Amino acid sequence: MSLSTWLKESFPVDQEALIKLTAEPIPNHLKRWWWALGGTPLYMFVVQVITGIMLIFYYVPETDRAYESVAYITHTADFGWLIRSMHRWSSNIMIAALLLHMLRVFFTRTYQAPREANWMFGVVLFLLTLMLGFTGYSLVYEQMSYWAMKVGTGIAGATPFIGEWMADFMRGGSEIGQNTLTRFYLLHIVLLPLLLMVTVGLHLYLIRAHGVSELKFKGQENEEKKTFPLWPDHIFTELIMVSIIMITLVTLSLLFPVHLGDPANPNVTPLHIKPEWYFYPVFRWLKITDLTVGVLGPMVFLAILFFWPFIDKLFDKIFPGREVGFWFGVVGMITICVFTFWEIFGH
Repeated sequence: MSLSTWLKESFPVDQEALIKLTAEPIPNHLKRWWWALGGTPLYMFVVQVITGIMLIFYYVPETDRAYESVAYITHTADFGWLIRSMHRWSSNIMIAALLLHMLRVFFTRTYQAPREANWMFGVVLFLLTLMLGFTGYSLVYEQMSYWAMKVGTGIAGATPFIGEWMADFMRGGSEIGQNTLTRFYLLHIVLLPLLLMVTVGLHLYLIRAHGVSELKFKGQENEEKKTFPLWPDHIFTELIMVSIIMITLVTLSLLFPVHLGDPANPNVTPLHIKPEWYFYPVFRWLKITDLTVGVLGPMVFLAILFFWPFIDKLFDKIFPGREVGFWFGVVGMITICVFTFWEIFGH
């Protein structure tokens, strides 16, 4: 029996299904990368999984050894500084691309029926990605990351009704210590990636089930649909974009490697506690409100974001033709930008 015959018998492939899959027509607007940003966070997640596995070999999730293990990765292990920098920068690119993708979907209103559920999965993906960023940053166990954990668990503690339970669960007790680090470690390398992969699977399934959304602009409703094949056109375009993104990632990691601050010291509060950039709007909001309002505000915002397809449909019924949802989004985006720059340049 020849090797090719054995492979066909041992690993049968439905060639007709494969041909049908690769012949899928893709809407013409997806030739432009900025219309198809959803793939970029997925590529960056793959990079994070690969680099994260490499870091696990050296990282020690113990309060008295975590910082030293990160220091060893950064200063001693062969190319450890590069792997750690790529892990950190890929998380930033992932979150930035995810934000841009959500903005594109929001302002092109491609969350409308029958894609409401997929928008909701997208919001869940966004939250899971932010949680991955927060837990990963905390594992370094340097001074700023330790106090970020302190602030983060304190905010969780102010959540109405379940706040105290949430804070104790995150900390593993009344104070930040070994239990906290262990829980954040398990969340970061096991639970959150698993939840994210399941949600990505559901998200992609719904994209396949509903098809790629068609963009219709005024005056072009009756024009003939223009498409291009998935293979080889779209696949090659994606490969080119992956190459450009990877070059950008490696360049950022080489030119701006991730540094290491002072070891965590529970007895010394830093003069200026700064979270990661994607938490700047929430951090500034907390500074100008009391803790209860500071927690309720982001919760209300996330609830509106999650149920936005239905809220937008309600706006259309109440204010037909007014595009209230669009202006609602513009105001929200400007507010977030103002809070972000206020936190960057403010005190």
